[in-house]
Amino acid sequence: MSFLTLLLKRVGYGLALLVAVLVLNFTLLQAAPGDMADVIAGEMGGATEEMLAQIRAEYGLDQPFHVQLFTYVSRVAQGDLGYSYYFDQPVTDLILGRLWATVLLVVSSLLLSIFVGTLLGVLAARRPNGLVSHFVTVLSLIGYALPVFWTGIMLVILFASVLPWFPVSGMSSSLMDTDASFIAHALDVLHHLALPVLTLSTIYLAFYSRLSRASMLDVLGADYVRTARAKGLAESVVVFKHALRNAVLPVVTFAGLQFSALFSGAVLVETVFSWPGLGTLAFDSILRRDSNTLLGILFFSALIVIVVNLITDLAYRLIDPRIKSAGAGS
Repeated sequence: MSFLTLLLKRVGYGLALLVAVLVLNFTLLQAAPGDMADVIAGEMGGATEEMLAQIRAEYGLDQPFHVQLFTYVSRVAQGDLGYSYYFDQPVTDLILGRLWATVLLVVSSLLLSIFVGTLLGVLAARRPNGLVSHFVTVLSLIGYALPVFWTGIMLVILFASVLPWFPVSGMSSSLMDTDASFIAHALDVLHHLALPVLTLSTIYLAFYSRLSRASMLDVLGADYVRTARAKGLAESVVVFKHALRNAVLPVVTFAGLQFSALFSGAVLVETVFSWPGLGTLAFDSILRRDSNTLLGILFFSALIVIVVNLITDLAYRLIDPRIKSAGAGS
């Protein structure tokens, strides 16, 4: 199977999955108790039955379910995610304004957990009974046991009351001069990003360290590693050039699969640290029953997860030549 054929096949699967997610999300929100017309009227300060009927007609709430579903899917196919009655702006503009903050948080957390976790796993695998290996084991147990929201709250208490080193809310300082340089703004964002990233990456750092340790222990016992050592290659070359390339494959696979979990974890982290991303937007949308905004967030989240899984699948084939050979022969 050629690379282009494989790519088209994966894209087709992704589109089918995206449509299924779209239909399922719309169905579940429609099945939820309550009437969106009542919520909209409540935001307006109350309304008569005539005004409620007008609101239902304006938003298409008086139509049968299948008509509403078809109308919504048709609009999404044209790039229209609807209008947010609470935030009073198009859902697409609202999401795009918050999306990059969530992507920054999630990607930073993912890269930190992968890099540090893999490095700890490699160091632990070189001496399975050493101090580093025991430290990785303890770190994994602690990381699994601590809920994300609890870790965030503890960091807020620590760095807001005991050691006021980092800001604990928002994405930038309100005192930052608007005429400041780009580097100054970037450093300010990184300063605010530190605690949310540390919170979100803790549990995944623990997993990647254990996963990479187990994978490296398996690879270091392989024949080609012993051959490389017999040739007199430096230990660092054997570990990081020959062994790590194969040992990192499970880490890459898990990173793609866990991207959706990072997004869901970001909802809690953003709420704790008032991070202005999709998580806080989704939380506000749920409280206000802003269905269009919530559906748009779920759609964008599913789209990003599907794209990341596609990239992970392709990256897996680039890292491991055996997969490319097997694909070419099929």
